[in-house]
Amino acid sequence: SCCPALPLVSWLAILLVSCLRTYASSTSKPNILLMMADDLGLGDVGCYGNDTLRTPNIDQLAKEGVKLTQHIAAAPLCTPSRAAFLTGRYPIRSGMGSSTKQRILYWTGGSGGLPTNETTFARILQQQGYTTALIGKWHQGMNCESHSDHCHHPLNHGFDYFYGMPFTLVNECQSTENRQLNALVQAKYWLYSQIIALTVLTLLIGKLTGLFLVKWKAIICFALCGFLFFISWFSSYGFVKYWNCILLRNHDISEQPMKLEKATSNVLKEAVSFIERNKHGPFLLFVSFLHVHTPLITTEKFLGKSRHGLYGDNVEEMDWMVGRILDAIDKEGLKNNTFTYFTSDHGGHLEAQKQNTQLGGWNGIYKGGKGMGGWEGGIRVPGIFRWPGVLPADTVINEPTSLMDIYHTVAHLAAGIMPQDRVIDGRNLMPLLQGKVQHSEHEFMFHYCGLYLHAVRWHQKDSAALWKAHYTTPIFQPDGTGACYRSGLCSCFGEDVTHHDPPLLFDLSSDPAEIKPLSPATEPLFDTVISRIERAVQEHRQTLTPVPQQLSGYNNVWKPWLQPCCGTFPFCWKEQGGSQTASDLKKENTT
Repeated sequence: SCCPALPLVSWLAILLVSCLRTYASSTSKPNILLMMADDLGLGDVGCYGNDTLRTPNIDQLAKEGVKLTQHIAAAPLCTPSRAAFLTGRYPIRSGMGSSTKQRILYWTGGSGGLPTNETTFARILQQQGYTTALIGKWHQGMNCESHSDHCHHPLNHGFDYFYGMPFTLVNECQSTENRQLNALVQAKYWLYSQIIALTVLTLLIGKLTGLFLVKWKAIICFALCGFLFFISWFSSYGFVKYWNCILLRNHDISEQPMKLEKATSNVLKEAVSFIERNKHGPFLLFVSFLHVHTPLITTEKFLGKSRHGLYGDNVEEMDWMVGRILDAIDKEGLKNNTFTYFTSDHGGHLEAQKQNTQLGGWNGIYKGGKGMGGWEGGIRVPGIFRWPGVLPADTVINEPTSLMDIYHTVAHLAAGIMPQDRVIDGRNLMPLLQGKVQHSEHEFMFHYCGLYLHAVRWHQKDSAALWKAHYTTPIFQPDGTGACYRSGLCSCFGEDVTHHDPPLLFDLSSDPAEIKPLSPATEPLFDTVISRIERAVQEHRQTLTPVPQQLSGYNNVWKPWLQPCCGTFPFCWKEQGGSQTASDLKKENTT
């Protein structure tokens, strides 16, 4: 009598197994949403102590998940910090650190960028069947040898889809006032142009008069170098808007120059559209906000609404964008199967001012800010994670962690294969986030300013002590102001820094603001701690290998033949196509 029921039992068993497999698949390979602000200070966010700026969506994200209070960027500027984030490696390992004062990529038409032999987390997830997208800021380079080789492009680094700026927002995108790039590089370009011009003239006179032997080839090479520096100097006057402030959709230029008033809606529309198109997953969406970098492009809806001027308006608008993206996740029923993360690429920009108006962020109790590789204010950033049912809610973790840890973490979640032929500095955060372990895997963290090691953090195992030694610190201008207001950004080397021997030593567990340096007289373990840190530095340096410098003078000079151009160079401008999403274009192509 039970025989007729067997097919039903079998069918139910098959259905159950299928459901279990679907559930296992969804939990083992979640969708991954990464959101990164640009120049946001740790103290700008409500859940990190700000009670005058309104960030309800970011605060709610923290309430529903895990908040890290000691989340550290690998560099205090965007290009190297983002390179470390994407690769899980200190920028010095990939050639994305700098030995000059030019510590970021300065031109879309330069040849420097994230090397093609670096493996990003997007590439690992792409290999595991994820659909991957980057919406917003890239700033990791574009081309190597021609204007269309796209060697550094996001699509060449594991992203299936890209919509955004290959560069970064700068004041020149809006106007020629308060120039950011020009003030830093114009003088150098003009000086180099003059020196090389004088050299060429001397060689030419020597060649023609027979005073000394020199080959024409050498003269031509010097002349070409001089021409490059001269054209870069010339282009920096008024052309930045056309060369750098552009929007791309994949390889195609969408706007040149970009329409700043539409940037917010375009980025938001693209992010939501990607979620809707890929709701069946798994997907990786990296939303790299243009907010809150100057010139603080803010829509009329938020202008004048905060208590902190234009900067506060921009922060509150970014928080609103975070909320709309999370709403899209909720609308598609993806909340419980999405690993969500929010951070900033480094600390707030203290020197960003116009007259008496502050245009940069606040870093809370922490000393320093953007550009300062050692002080906490330049490298301590928000770190918020949410994954309902997997990560605990309303949890705070005070252990040292790094932006580089996201690499190992998302690779683990996707069951990806980590590169075995290189050092990966990031660690898998899941055991710490889930409460399975109580301490971070990071014992030592190395804080670089360009290629110069400024400080080292030692999280002593099985101890509450958290030591930090500063070998080099910037000289504030004016003295005692806590920032470099005269130069606009602190330097990493030369006459603008102070070297400390013995190093300045702080115990961050009792002095997180780095106010009271310790000494042998006040700390009995001073010599022991310094000795152990110095041994760790030596061990770390033994893991470094020479690599091409992507931010060298040559790589960071503008090259006309590398400049992305929507028309016939130099007539590069395009004003339409910016508001269409990928789904809009797909609809057009099918009608």
